Amino acid sequence: MAKNFALIGAAGYIAPRHMKAIKETGNELVVSYDPYDGIGIMDSNFPQAEFFTEAERFEDFLGKFARENDNKIEYISIASPNYLHKSHIRLALKSGADAICEKPLVLNPADIDELKIIEKETGKKVYNILQLRLHDSIIALKERVTKELQANPDKMYDIDLTYLTSRGKWYFESWKGKEEKSGGIASNIGVHFYDMLCWIFGDVEENIVHVKTPDTNAGYFKLKNATVRWFLSVNYDYIPEEVKEKGIRTYRSITVDGDEIEFSGGFTDLHTKSYEHILNGGGFGLDEAYGSIRTVSTIRALRAIGLQGDYHPFCKKVLAE
Repeated sequence: MAKNFALIGAAGYIAPRHMKAIKETGNELVVSYDPYDGIGIMDSNFPQAEFFTEAERFEDFLGKFARENDNKIEYISIASPNYLHKSHIRLALKSGADAICEKPLVLNPADIDELKIIEKETGKKVYNILQLRLHDSIIALKERVTKELQANPDKMYDIDLTYLTSRGKWYFESWKGKEEKSGGIASNIGVHFYDMLCWIFGDVEENIVHVKTPDTNAGYFKLKNATVRWFLSVNYDYIPEEVKEKGIRTYRSITVDGDEIEFSGGFTDLHTKSYEHILNGGGFGLDEAYGSIRTVSTIRALRAIGLQGDYHPFCKKVLAE
């Protein structure tokens, strides 16, 4: 039987993937909410869905729907700005729905502890979109590493993570460019990569930041079974020239012991896979989110040390020796 969904943050960049996932899993979007009303994308997905630009009217609709219908709203999907996630998850749970929330789930580990209490109070559940755990190439890497670590539990891998996704000047005027709202570069574009690495190679044991500017974060992790040099940026200038020549504005690379892990494709369907996983009794809850949220919260608090120690080579694009 089709499930009823609501969506908070219907006008955002990632919202169409949630709409697509709801539709492709055979479910119904009953209502959506966003302060911004430019969401023509609704017409090609759920044109009959109710829509509100005011939170009070949205909440009123949720209550009225629950009273007047045999089929309640079972899931509320959340694609709002990062700093609002905790409040919107709380609203979902207290409305009697499970929450499906974009990454980063929240900005601080203490927020997860609070949401655990609300889960117990309401009997409802929080699911986090950790889509890389469902990517075929990443699953294959985890299976390979798990097998190798069974044979050699002390093995340490050498990893370079590089992710550049160009953004224009608008980015820094939006909530995404405000650290207190987005959590900063590491939270906004890096948190799911950190989750994926810790899922495969173990928890963070050492965390160092080399670069911290408004458009770039870079640093070093020691995980249980890997060392990681990472570089994240929204600055187009740092993209390798050979990539720019192809007219591409995004560069994504993960090397493990010098070998490139190919995972450039297969991203557009991962939200649908995430929804299928949840609806089939799986999904990634609060406990799975804790490690990566703790990591980005720590990065936010650390001072950048510059070109010292084992830093990512791209750091020299930002800092002079």
